[in-house]
Amino acid sequence: MKKAVGYLRVSTKRQSQEGVSLETQKEKIQAWATMNDYKLLGIEEDPGYSGGRIDNREGLQKAIKLACDEKAALVAYSLSRLSRSLKDTLLIVERLEESGADLVSLSENLDTTSASGKMIFRIFCVLNQFEREVLSERTSAALQYKKGKGDVYSPTPYGFKRIGMQLIVDEGEQQVVRKMQHLREDGLSLRSIALHLNKMGVPAKNGGEWYASTIHYMLLNTPIE
Repeated sequence: MKKAVGYLRVSTKRQSQEGVSLETQKEKIQAWATMNDYKLLGIEEDPGYSGGRIDNREGLQKAIKLACDEKAALVAYSLSRLSRSLKDTLLIVERLEESGADLVSLSENLDTTSASGKMIFRIFCVLNQFEREVLSERTSAALQYKKGKGDVYSPTPYGFKRIGMQLIVDEGEQQVVRKMQHLREDGLSLRSIALHLNKMGVPAKNGGEWYASTIHYMLLNTPIE
């Protein structure tokens, strides 16, 4: 029978109760293993860890090692559970490949158990990274161009405050945008993110409430300084 190792991660205690919880991820992985006739050797987890690094997550390192030792498939709910970094994700894949192991991501329906799967996986990763970088470049370039000309913004973009004709970084709002990004990467829907911010008492730009459409716009158009 084919073998698999599961891996689970959530960033915060709240995430363990909302969105894609540890239990939800576990159930999805178990269901996949049963459906595809894989023997699940174990499931490792990292509760309360960011996906920004891979070297500080004991659960991930154990899961990778077991998958490599057993030449098994490392199964995660999504690529963001493994890492938010393309470089780190590819490093994990390379390590698995060298040991004859594989990677399966359920949300993206990606796997490296075949040559075509490996190719699709790498293309997906590169395109995903490219899209984020192009979007960041465009929004940042547009903002810097307007700032350089001294153009008046109406309204003042979220993440910045106006002093006279100049736009100054608003660190508090920048942190809110980063929070949005992290929650989205953790699998929360746009509506759930809006509800979370409203429950926490975080005001929108003009003191109003957050909505899913607003969160969507923010994630696409707000540059991080």
